[in-house]
Amino acid sequence: MPRYEFRCRACGDTFEVNRPMREASEPTSCPQGHADTVKLLSTVAVTGRTGGAAPRPAAGGGGGGGCCGGACGC
Repeated sequence: MPRYEFRCRACGDTFEVNRPMREASEPTSCPQGHADTVKLLSTVAVTGRTGGAAPRPAAGGGGGGGCCGGACGC
């Protein structure tokens, strides 16, 4: 379940709330009971597992390198 970070405007406390995405923007009270809270913009980190090895680029001819792989002729 997603975790959302909020800040209380009354006491300045920052806290997290676990709730479904459909309730992400619903108001919530801080742990001290204040109702004047604001949802903070949070970043999400997505990581994957590749079985211990980094994926390898496809083998093939050509290329050229450079900033874009050489296909655009820059």
